[in-house]
Amino acid sequence: MGTPHQLRLGIIGLGEVTQVMHLPSLAQLPREFRITALCDLSREVLDAVGDREGVKERFLDYRELIEHKEVDAVLVANPNHYHAPTTLAAIRAGKHVLIEKPMCVHLREADAIIEARKGTGIIVQVGTMRRYAPAFLEACRLVKEMESIRLARVHGLIGKNPLFTGNTSRVFRGSDLSQAVLAESNRVRDELMKEAPGADSPTLRMAFNLLRGLSSHDLSAMREMLGMPKRVLSATARQGGLYMSAVFDYGDFVCQFETGVDDIPRFDAHLEVYGGEQVIRVQYDTPYVRNLPIQLLVTEANGKGGLSRRSIHPSWGDPFVEEWKAFHAAVVDGRDSKCSPEDSRKDFELFDQMIAVMDH
Repeated sequence: MGTPHQLRLGIIGLGEVTQVMHLPSLAQLPREFRITALCDLSREVLDAVGDREGVKERFLDYRELIEHKEVDAVLVANPNHYHAPTTLAAIRAGKHVLIEKPMCVHLREADAIIEARKGTGIIVQVGTMRRYAPAFLEACRLVKEMESIRLARVHGLIGKNPLFTGNTSRVFRGSDLSQAVLAESNRVRDELMKEAPGADSPTLRMAFNLLRGLSSHDLSAMREMLGMPKRVLSATARQGGLYMSAVFDYGDFVCQFETGVDDIPRFDAHLEVYGGEQVIRVQYDTPYVRNLPIQLLVTEANGKGGLSRRSIHPSWGDPFVEEWKAFHAAVVDGRDSKCSPEDSRKDFELFDQMIAVMDH
């Protein structure tokens, strides 16, 4: 018997992010969620995770999990190119959805999700969890109090995920997927990518995939803090699309963006806003080691001819847990999430604008 307002959750996709981040986060929220069903294409992974988590209902087909009567909501964490059809099936079945970012592959799929949800009362939340971190929320408040913004900067240079997870987590990985299953997955991905911006260029394809992946966190947070830019002044892609830079026009100021992926085991990411007498910086660490603090750093004139620096760490905890709390509250209260499909669509608009002017 569940507690009042406890949601019965089905999880679709049991890969690295589910095992390392979502399952431990959900374990901290037993009053809010009870995992009642699991789904993965790999029977090896499905049984390993199911046995460890004590979940009996296990499915190889996401449609069967979605239709299961003991599921109120689903986590969509299967490969990106299946996010939209899985979400659409869940909406049709009347199930609430938390989608791992990116929401989908391109704008057509985003519009399909938005249209399918209209008038249903179904909550669909996209997993840009950085936007729920207490340090980020406090930074947004401080930025709104600034008299003026003169410059902003979004920076994200990171090492590949296995550099962090290899020594800190145990991840079950299956070896039982057939060549036919893998080939079909690749076919679906390639067909969808034909509609993506820059599809004819390998460099722009890689850049677009990086934008949808890593950069969706950075740019989504940028939009919440600063709003949508007026236009993309410039954008570049180098190293086959693995390194990008851009300049966004906000009228009175510009925001500089830069990102890349290398083989150094560190996570160098921040969002920084420069005012006349104050600099607000949100410093991120890798999400693949839980509970590492996201910090707010404030540098400001002290009014006496000097300056002061503050390092603000509002609370211990993990943004994935805060994300799940927000999803539960949205479902129970019947109010839309700030990370809704309509909000996420703006990221895809920005991606398209960047690719359209990108020098490579």
